[in-house]
Amino acid sequence: MKGVKKKTLKPGPFNIKIYGRGLIRGYLILILLFLIVAALITYTSISENFIPLATSIIMTIGIVYSSIYCAIHIRSKGWLHGGIIGIVYVLILMLLSIFVVEGYSFNSMALPKVILGTGAGVIGGMLGINLK
Repeated sequence: MKGVKKKTLKPGPFNIKIYGRGLIRGYLILILLFLIVAALITYTSISENFIPLATSIIMTIGIVYSSIYCAIHIRSKGWLHGGIIGIVYVLILMLLSIFVVEGYSFNSMALPKVILGTGAGVIGGMLGINLK
């Protein structure tokens, strides 16, 4: 259609819309992969001992995807924006866990998850800058 202008996001530092869209996309990937793993565990002979490893891998994939998306759209300092996305992503997951999981508490695994999320975000941000 002629005359229809495509709406684009303006690049800039700490653009909340880009962060929000990146986080939403990352969580959609997270949900999709969790559903696939849940089906595999339910309908195959995969042990439930696989769940902690699967959750860490899926979380990392979601963070990397979110960071790549944000770095491509912000177009500068991918490592910084990726790291911020990683931290925010993990903190949102922890806050949701408080409300959804009965008896959830911040234990010794909270700090490694934040470190993993930050590292995955930094790597995803660097990848995103180089993919643009």
